[in-house]
Amino acid sequence: MSNQLTAKNRASMALDTEKSLNEECGVFGVWRHPHANQVTYFGLHALQHRGQEGAGITCGDEKSLSNYRGLGLLSQVFSDPSHLEKLVGDRSIGHIRYSTSGGRSNVNNVQPFLFHFNDFDLSLAHNGNLTNARSLRKELEGNGAVFHSTSDSEILVHLIRQSKAISFHEKLTESLRRLRGGFNYVLLTNNELIGIVDPNSFRPLVIGKMQEGSYIIASESCALQAVGATFVRNIHAGTFVVITDDGISVKFYTDKTEIAIEAMEYIYFARPDSDIASVNVHAARKALGKQLAIEEPCPEADMVIGVPNSSLSAASGYAEESGLPYEMGIVKNQYVARTFIEPTQSLREQGVRKKLSAVVSVIKDKSIVLVDDSIVRGTTSRRLISLLREAGAKEIHLRISSPPIRFPNYYGIDMSTSAELLAANHTISQMRDYLGADSLGFVSVPGLIDAIGLSFDTPNKGLCVSTFTGEYPAELCDYQDYLTNQLTPIQKKVLKGEDVDGILKQSGVSSSRR
Repeated sequence: MSNQLTAKNRASMALDTEKSLNEECGVFGVWRHPHANQVTYFGLHALQHRGQEGAGITCGDEKSLSNYRGLGLLSQVFSDPSHLEKLVGDRSIGHIRYSTSGGRSNVNNVQPFLFHFNDFDLSLAHNGNLTNARSLRKELEGNGAVFHSTSDSEILVHLIRQSKAISFHEKLTESLRRLRGGFNYVLLTNNELIGIVDPNSFRPLVIGKMQEGSYIIASESCALQAVGATFVRNIHAGTFVVITDDGISVKFYTDKTEIAIEAMEYIYFARPDSDIASVNVHAARKALGKQLAIEEPCPEADMVIGVPNSSLSAASGYAEESGLPYEMGIVKNQYVARTFIEPTQSLREQGVRKKLSAVVSVIKDKSIVLVDDSIVRGTTSRRLISLLREAGAKEIHLRISSPPIRFPNYYGIDMSTSAELLAANHTISQMRDYLGADSLGFVSVPGLIDAIGLSFDTPNKGLCVSTFTGEYPAELCDYQDYLTNQLTPIQKKVLKGEDVDGILKQSGVSSSRR
């Protein structure tokens, strides 16, 4: 009983702090371009949505590599043009950071990391989270490794250097086999550019080619378009791709693969103009909106509006399927920083108002279907609903184009504790009351899988839905005991296959107040 109360208290405390889903990271690489530094800058700019805490670029040639890193947005880090101009060479990698492990606001954790060894230079950029990082770090330090950051990204380099294998690729293969969790890497040496994807392919990593013959590696296909490159191929689960002057070669470091692309890439993280596993993100979000309209209709509403920007595609799908008009009821100020970093509660609330504005003449005296992509803590949704009511909305029916997020993510999304998840501690009816909505509905897990439309011969058709179901495709390792001991009552019901909100649905009122 005491553990449940503690979890509930933690959840209540967590709701007092503004925090939404936060992007993982973005990586980019270019091989053989005379202006590799500029190409990498433009590529990272297209990936800025994946992280805003820090950025860095490594550039060089067959003789040496150099880099520059800093805190803040890419444009802030390289506000002095000389920092970019000093990065000379025809090969480069870059990184956009949002920390999911390691300390924040610490330039030592900003990537790419650069190592000067006696036999070659090596730079590394990482996207993801290792679930066995703590165990590996303890082992490596016991063997004499000295870490220069608190990030788990540095672990791969120490594994490579301590490997007894002969060639670099053999050392890399041996090291990758020891990693667990979600990870994409881009490595740059004096002689090659390497892209690596974990055995589950949790997040995309693509290769493109420019007209000049230069090769590109990027976290999303939108970055290829930004630099004028055409798509060549995806880097598949359990492989690493080596790019040299001789072209591309693919190497398998494990045959134990199981495709499980993170569903939140389609729902929230990726840009709508990106394609993941041949599925366009905008099309997937629109299909989710249509499925949501089928599962959670609201025929009595006057209009559908979306929460800018990641929910607009889903809102258009909901409107199209339901036959309701789609209106712009909320406007987003694109030049306001993230609200969760504001130091006080009052400033955070003012931050929401600066970021989002209601179009009063559109929504006043209207019954609204408000479509959003997800609910984590619920603080933003709660304040937005309050804002819409102040603007005169008669009814607000909140519809979410993802299932309830009831479990932490351990593979690279900044969502690692149950206490911060509203749906892990509340039923849908309780969430509805907390948020102040007239009704609340989510898309189902089967509906999500069908709408996104992957067709891999793996569980959930190749989609990772662990944050909704608690079923994790990759080993949790260092996190296993924590997850087992910290389950909330609702999480336990979900894992047992019990319908947490079944009584409401059986009564015919679903998640509505009526």
